[in-house]
Amino acid sequence: MVSLGVNVDHVANIRQARQAIEPDPVTAAMLAELAGAHCITVHLRSDRRHIQQRDLELLRKQVKTRLNLEMAATEEMIAIAGRICPDMITLVPESPEEVTTEGGLNVVNQQDTLKDAIARLQDAGIKMGIFIDPDPASLEAAKAVGAQYIEIHTGLYAAAKGEKQQVALQQIVDVAQKAAALGLGVNAGHDLTYTNVTPIAAIPQIAELNIGHNIIARAVLVGMEQAVKQMLKLIRAAKGCC
Repeated sequence: MVSLGVNVDHVANIRQARQAIEPDPVTAAMLAELAGAHCITVHLRSDRRHIQQRDLELLRKQVKTRLNLEMAATEEMIAIAGRICPDMITLVPESPEEVTTEGGLNVVNQQDTLKDAIARLQDAGIKMGIFIDPDPASLEAAKAVGAQYIEIHTGLYAAAKGEKQQVALQQIVDVAQKAAALGLGVNAGHDLTYTNVTPIAAIPQIAELNIGHNIIARAVLVGMEQAVKQMLKLIRAAKGCC
């Protein structure tokens, strides 16, 4: 079965909108785990727009499954990650102007920087991956810089309609197959929802999906337990598990 990583950044977004103490993303993460999530994902941004360093430190102590830290490959983040030691790190692009991550990391043009960051954090015992667009050049560059897994950006697939969505899906399938052949782990995520997740979850090479906004949006209405369980049910059905 495909594992489910629940991103709790958007719980922190609600909290930071009022500069309050609630809702607490750490509590949300615990509830997600109790509902069956296999991993908790957070993105510690340089501008601290949602997740705070306090959240990351508490999550490292409390998460019982796996803690996946999304971060930019900056000296500040490398130092924080090396001290906190999450179970896994997914290197992502980051721009102050963006509302959310807009695409995969440009691995081809940053190979020296990324290779150094990955080597340093792997030496700390952290599993290292890169968030990439579904294209062969990015995949090959990710392998070259030492990534142990990739996370395929599914945003273009999620935004497309009709035949264009099928083309985008096939690109993801192709990259997933090539990544597995190269010995890389394969995850996927971004803009996945209850209505579009099934074809992605059905791709045999994909081991984990990271989903945040849509799960948190539903959790606001039905609670975290039901929101996570409903997504898990769709993922299991896609693999023919139940």
